[in-house]
Amino acid sequence: MYRVKQLDTSVNLADFSQWLRQQGVAHRISEEGGFQVLWLENPDHAEPVLAALDRFLAEPELRQAVEERNRSPVHVAGRWQPSPRHAPTVLGVIGIGVLMAFLTSLGRNEISALLMFVDPRYYDWGSLAVRTDAVLDTLSGGQVWRLITPDFLHFSWSHILFNSVMLWFLGSQIEWFDGRGRLLVLFLITSVFSNSLQYLVSGPLFGGLSGVVYGILGYCWLSQRQHPRFQFPPALITFAVVWMVIGFTPLPEVIGLGRMANEAHLGGFVAGLVCALVLPARRRRAS
Repeated sequence: MYRVKQLDTSVNLADFSQWLRQQGVAHRISEEGGFQVLWLENPDHAEPVLAALDRFLAEPELRQAVEERNRSPVHVAGRWQPSPRHAPTVLGVIGIGVLMAFLTSLGRNEISALLMFVDPRYYDWGSLAVRTDAVLDTLSGGQVWRLITPDFLHFSWSHILFNSVMLWFLGSQIEWFDGRGRLLVLFLITSVFSNSLQYLVSGPLFGGLSGVVYGILGYCWLSQRQHPRFQFPPALITFAVVWMVIGFTPLPEVIGLGRMANEAHLGGFVAGLVCALVLPARRRRAS
């Protein structure tokens, strides 16, 4: 641990410490000789943490906002723990995914073809030119839902379980702090971008909410730097990016995981970053 600040014991740092935990900043506060000392695990966090501490001490209204957030109904002991009523849109998306998994028998029956980017029963996808013609013909025929519906096509229960957990953890925070409208816009943009890129590279035989999850992760990570409000481990973004890079190697197939929708992951992640840059961080709720 690295010693970064010493303050008088009369200063109440309980709310600030809880806020740091919500941001995923590893730290501790100790008492030494009548003073309290702030320690950080990562010295790279020192400058932004000290700046935040100065604001916390100088602005009473900020201390009040932090205190109110710490009493938030979606935080328990400083951790993000919403109930279904706090994020009904996210819960609805997950519910549709689970329902489609049952109806399509995990992508094994003909209903699956209705959810794919183009219907593989009627179109070839052997080259980029053929794939482009197929999707243009499909869209001109009014089947625009296919830009989105591959999100709800999963091929294993472990796949939909992992996507659902990640979507609930991150998507519920976006719905709570930034609003349902922002979540829906993000969902539509990341869906279209990730599914389109995956289709143009590999054809229609793919599915899953992974592209949206990567888009939401990219949005949360970059938007968080502009206006801290989301709670997730800093290592999560590192793990996700490393896993995305691994997906472009033969390793997943070698260890029996099969081919991954790598372009959907990449497309969703880039779309999420762009949304974070274009859509300003909202200050909708502090509690």
